[in-house]
Amino acid sequence: MARTTRTEYYDDPHAPEPNSLVVAASAVVTDERGRILLQRRRDNNLWALPGGGMEMTDSLPGTAVREVREETGLTVEITGLVGTYTDPRHVIAYSDGEVRRQFNVCFTARVTGGELKISEESTELRFIAPDDLPDLPMHHTQRLRVQHFLDHRDRPHLG
Repeated sequence: MARTTRTEYYDDPHAPEPNSLVVAASAVVTDERGRILLQRRRDNNLWALPGGGMEMTDSLPGTAVREVREETGLTVEITGLVGTYTDPRHVIAYSDGEVRRQFNVCFTARVTGGELKISEESTELRFIAPDDLPDLPMHHTQRLRVQHFLDHRDRPHLG
């Protein structure tokens, strides 16, 4: 079975037209040293926060908790809100024909259990110090969420 790949577009006039809208949640999970948990995605080889689409039986915070567990092996508890990310200029095209506009809510979370374990969606998992983030290949929409977290904003990003 061939793996699905994805291509992310941002403000690109050549991006394909979206054919789906997906409600999703992601989480900035930190350790006791303030490092941020990132996964290197198998579908595009870029570093990203753990996260994914909401299922009919999920709440949005529950989606973030489930996705972190599925993608990293860690159990987390939601501790706050980084922001909402709904920019229509961000389009994700998958090799199976889906072209997605994403409605993502990014939470903060802390680890309560489990062990780091790579899933089929990633090739690497690491807690990364903020100073090491600029050197990582990341889509700028992911980097924006991490930066909003690092900015210690008084209010969540609404976008």
